[in-house]
Amino acid sequence: LKHGRICQLAFLGQIVTRYGVHLPGDIDYAGHSFASYPSGLAAIFGPDAISTAAIAQIVIFIGLLETGVMKDVYGTGEFPGDFRNGALDFGWD
Repeated sequence: LKHGRICQLAFLGQIVTRYGVHLPGDIDYAGHSFASYPSGLAAIFGPDAISTAAIAQIVIFIGLLETGVMKDVYGTGEFPGDFRNGALDFGWD
């Protein structure tokens, strides 16, 4: 269920960036803006691709979220996909 939500967000991100909506500002200190990178697979494999170090940083960050924050504590969820494990508590529930 968690990965289905991630896929929905990725699809929505594709639609939004192909429509031309990008975050304002620069993505690094070299002055590259978010709009300067192509969308889709060209952002990873194309001539104007994101650097390998940046992709590795994204993968490591997602891995840390998967292993440290978004853990399913067995038997404590109120419904399928309930990942409230106390790591992030905004006091909304």
